[in-house]
Amino acid sequence: MQLASTLMMFVLLLWIIGQAACKANPVRCRLWAEPQMPGLYMNGDFVTGGIFAIHYNLRSEQNIYTKPPLQPQCSGSIDFIQLHFARAMEFTIHEINNRTDLLPGITLGYQIHDSCAAVLMAVKVAFQFVNGMEPFFNDTDSCSKSAAAAVPAVVGESNSSPSMSMTRMLGLFGIPQVSYYATCACLSDKRQYPAFLRTVPSDHHQAAALAKIVKHFGWTWIGAVRSDTDYGNYGMASFLKAAQEEGICVEYSEVFYRTDPRSKLERVANVIRRSTARVIVAFLASGEMRVLLEELARQPPPPLQWIGSEAWIIDPEFRKYNMCAGAIGFGFPRSVIPGLREFLLDLSPEQALKSPLLTEFWESSFICSLKGSSEGARECDGSEDIRALQNPYVDTSQLRMTNLVYKATYAIANAIHGVICNDTQCDKSAKFTPWQILDQLKRVNFTTKNGFQVMFDPNGDPIAVYELINWQVNLDDSIDFVTVGHYDSSKPRGQEFSMSRAISWLGGQTEVPRSVCSESCPPGTRKAVQKGKPVCCYDCIPCTEGEISNKTDSLNCAHCPPEFWPNAQQNRCLPKPVEFLSWDDTLSIILTVFSITGAFISVCVAAVFYKHRASPIVRANNSELSFLLLFSLALCFLCSLTFIGQPSEWSCMLRHTTFGITFVLCISCVLGKTIVVLMAFRATLPGSDVMKWFGPPQQRLSVLAFTLIQVLICVLWLTISPPFPFKNLKYYKEKIILECELGSAIGFWAVLGYIGFLALLCFILAFLARKLPDKFNEAKFITFSMLIFCAVWITFIPAYVSSPGKFTVAVEIFAILASSFGLITCIFVPKCFIIMFRPEKNTKKHLMGKVPSKSL
Repeated sequence: MQLASTLMMFVLLLWIIGQAACKANPVRCRLWAEPQMPGLYMNGDFVTGGIFAIHYNLRSEQNIYTKPPLQPQCSGSIDFIQLHFARAMEFTIHEINNRTDLLPGITLGYQIHDSCAAVLMAVKVAFQFVNGMEPFFNDTDSCSKSAAAAVPAVVGESNSSPSMSMTRMLGLFGIPQVSYYATCACLSDKRQYPAFLRTVPSDHHQAAALAKIVKHFGWTWIGAVRSDTDYGNYGMASFLKAAQEEGICVEYSEVFYRTDPRSKLERVANVIRRSTARVIVAFLASGEMRVLLEELARQPPPPLQWIGSEAWIIDPEFRKYNMCAGAIGFGFPRSVIPGLREFLLDLSPEQALKSPLLTEFWESSFICSLKGSSEGARECDGSEDIRALQNPYVDTSQLRMTNLVYKATYAIANAIHGVICNDTQCDKSAKFTPWQILDQLKRVNFTTKNGFQVMFDPNGDPIAVYELINWQVNLDDSIDFVTVGHYDSSKPRGQEFSMSRAISWLGGQTEVPRSVCSESCPPGTRKAVQKGKPVCCYDCIPCTEGEISNKTDSLNCAHCPPEFWPNAQQNRCLPKPVEFLSWDDTLSIILTVFSITGAFISVCVAAVFYKHRASPIVRANNSELSFLLLFSLALCFLCSLTFIGQPSEWSCMLRHTTFGITFVLCISCVLGKTIVVLMAFRATLPGSDVMKWFGPPQQRLSVLAFTLIQVLICVLWLTISPPFPFKNLKYYKEKIILECELGSAIGFWAVLGYIGFLALLCFILAFLARKLPDKFNEAKFITFSMLIFCAVWITFIPAYVSSPGKFTVAVEIFAILASSFGLITCIFVPKCFIIMFRPEKNTKKHLMGKVPSKSL
């Protein structure tokens, strides 16, 4: 408590001493340093501040701490372009003062300073814009500066880093700063920079536009280099983010500043020389770009396609670097400012002597010394003609950034007009604060005399409109900046960028240069990223079997639908060929011939039997069953034709049922004939009347009964789960097998099993009767026929299961034909041979074995 009281007494004592000093001396406060004199100035009712990077170096010396350090001074050669911009501000203010509709009766003045492109000088000038140029503050009441600022608003600075430093300080006093060239996207943050506005678009738009142009021309492998400033770092960060979204890969991203050691610049240049990317995006200020090109010129790299930011792509000083011929980049729209050229040329040696900047310009341009300025090798003699100069100061052919200065100055004038003027007049004695000017600036919306609209969005930014600039080489090797496209951020998404004419690329070629880490993967392949490399470096892997890719650079292959299969190039899915045993197939034709031949043989045998129906050999072998057997054999031959052709619902049901019924009919007849043979032998025994139990009626009924059982099985099969056409996609991957699905497998195997049962029964009975004493024992032939029949169908089962596609059907047809031919050959061929060629054996005695055999 005692300590606090002591401190309070000490502070009170200091205040009393200060008040006494103020009363004793009318000079209340004095600025610590000498004010920075403006390079160009004019008094007026309201003075607008301006700051331009007219020099690019700041004189420095080592601080020895024994005396106050020297005030910062600019050094190096003068930048004619920046001087051109400064004088454009002068011209604009003179034009405004001559107007009667804007600030009538009010004279605007200006204080234009050189920032040396340095943050230190920019901050010093910013303080001066707040405090004014007078070194003493005269106030009898307090040692405080008046609340009013020295300038209501400031035009500039051109670079982002100095602008950020200035607006942080100016914003504390509400002094609006309207930059014509500070493009860093960070300056759109109104929480940090509430008093900053600009007539130049934010780098956010330029970065997006550069990414779109790189994507538009198919460059996926690029290099990047940037200034180590807020402009370069923020701009490149925005570009890299946009490039990533567009699928663009960056081989390298280098950063440097023009004052860095030479070793760092050499390292950056060597990275560029060794790179494989043939496209380089340079987000550089003109100062960094200049030193980089000079370093690369020592050992030129392979031809590069330069993509430039607006800071250097429209800078006429770079036309001398042929290394950049063919470069493209976004620049601000060209304009025409009537009267500007005459204003710039209206400069005499006497006028130049009034300003250190103009004096330096005159002496640098004509390499002479103005009288009274400094000692030079040659004194200017008055013969110097400024109209004969060919430098950026007098160049008014495009006026891109100059128009941004023009708009910024007009914006401030319109804001002042909105604060101090009413409909008819302006009050030059009006008191206002910079906050009022700032508020009015945010709402301005007007069109300049040369037709450009000026307005600001909530972030203090204008609508982003760019021209795509191409450096085209003329016949005399000079370079022209040619507009080949446009970008307008106000247009709908996807329509912002448009091309208007052809581009001349590096080396004067008309074809777009390629810059890729890996060539595009053609359709039929997919991209596989190389391990440890960016996604733009990849291998092209052919799609696996059954997959396609129909686009270039596909990331994945797609499976074809089940009924489709890739073509040879694996870029299209084609319908799989459908395979079935068609009528025009060679195998089908062969089987059809055999089928019809078998049926024809059956008919011929039936004709022979019918003609010789009264002969003993026909009568002895039960002619009725023989004719029925021949009829069923003809049907068996013909039923194989139902297996040929495209399966349909009806054909699938018909083929298996017809086959099952006709074969049962056939085997039933053979079985009947076998039983007849056995019964006939029994009938020859004394006292046997067995034949009366198996006469013709019983034979017919047995055949009918056996056949009806098969018919019943088939009806149940067709009712419960009939066969149906089916597309088999599993057996072959590249084609479809059109086949008849069995429906009920039990039904199918029941049909076959019943046929097999009858055949086996017939074989057993015939085998038992094979040695009966008849001379011509039919049981022997039935035994052989059943043996062939059973052998064929036993081997059919594994062949049927293992045969692929249409051969499954062919195997079934072959089994039908083979078994049918086996039956007709074993049972009827021997009889026909005797009837046709051995008629002498076609007698009852011979058949009964009563005729002795003659040796041949």
